[in-house]
Amino acid sequence: MFSWFAGLLSNDLAIDLGTANTLVYARGRGIICSEPSVVALADGPNGVRRVLAVGTEAKQMVGRTPGTIRAIRPIKDGVIADFDVTEAMLRYFIQKAHNRTRLVRPRIVICVPPCITSVEKRAVRESAISAGAREVYLMEEPMAAALGAGLNVTEPTGNMVIDVGGGTTDVAVISLAQIITSSSARVGGDKLDEAIINYVKRKHNLLIGERTAEIVKITIATVMSNSANKTMEIKGRDLVAGVPKMIVMSSDEVREALTEPIHQIIETVLQTLERTPPELAADIVDRGIVLVGGGALLRDFDQLLRAETKLPIVRAEDPFTAVALGAGKALDSLDLLREVAMPN
Repeated sequence: MFSWFAGLLSNDLAIDLGTANTLVYARGRGIICSEPSVVALADGPNGVRRVLAVGTEAKQMVGRTPGTIRAIRPIKDGVIADFDVTEAMLRYFIQKAHNRTRLVRPRIVICVPPCITSVEKRAVRESAISAGAREVYLMEEPMAAALGAGLNVTEPTGNMVIDVGGGTTDVAVISLAQIITSSSARVGGDKLDEAIINYVKRKHNLLIGERTAEIVKITIATVMSNSANKTMEIKGRDLVAGVPKMIVMSSDEVREALTEPIHQIIETVLQTLERTPPELAADIVDRGIVLVGGGALLRDFDQLLRAETKLPIVRAEDPFTAVALGAGKALDSLDLLREVAMPN
C-alpha cells in the first residue's frame, strides 16, 4: 500500500550515468539535469573522505585542486570504479531532481553499457538503492539510444546504433526489443582527449590539461582530410623550460592525433556488421546506421563512417541527449520498460 502511494507522489527518473556526463530525465518534465560525472573529495582525519562538490562545480576544480582535495570521476570506461563515490554522486542527482520529501523514493532507470558484467550490474543497482531509489531497472545504452532516436525497437526489423560516449563506444544491432549482436570498445571522448594530450606533448614539448584537450576537440577537431583547416591558440607548460607557453594548433594536427582511437571505433563497427545475421543486415542497408552520443558531434565523423561502411549514417537530432530521452520514453510506458530492460 505504501509502495503504491509512494509511486503516486514520486518523480520517476531515468539516469544516463555516463563516464563524462550524467543526464537525468524526470517523467513528465523531460531532461532536468545535465552535469559532468565528477566528484570533488576532501581528505579528512583517519582517511575519511568528504564530498565537497558534485557535477559542474567539481568539474571546474579538475587540475586546479590542492593536495588535500581531489576531483575524480567515479565512472571509468562506462562502469563503476568507486562504489562509495558513485553512490554519493547518484544521491546528489536524485535529490536535485526529486525535490520532495525523502520518504518518497523514485523508480529509477539507469543506462549501462551492454558489456557490463553481473558484478558491475549489482554494483549499479545497490548504489542506486542506497542513494534513495525504490525500484531500479537497468537498460543497455544502445537500446535507450535507439528509442531516443525515434526507432521502433519492438518491430522484427534490424536497427543499428553507434553510441560514442565518454568512456566507451557501444555498437549494437537491435530487433524485437532485444540486442541481437553488439560490440563495445573502451574508446570514447576521454581517449580522444588523451590522444590530443600525448600528441601535443610529443610534437610540441607542451603539457596541457584534460579540459584544454577537450576544448581543442570541440573547437577545431575533424576526422576528414578534406575538411576546412581551423586553428586555435592553446596554453600549457613547456616541458623543456618548465614555464607557461602558448602554441597555435591546427585541425590537421588534431586529425593526426586522433587517427588511432578513431580507427579503433571504426574497427568495432565493422566487426559488429560482420556478425550481423543476413536478414538484419539487409534492413540496415535500407534503414542506415543511427549515430548518437557526445562523440557523434565530432566534425565530419558521420562522413568518415559513411565512407568506411558504405552505408547511410543518420546522426540523431540531439546525439548528446538521445540515451537519456530513450530511457525516459521507456519510463513513460511500464510495459515497454519491462520489455527492453535488462533481466535481473
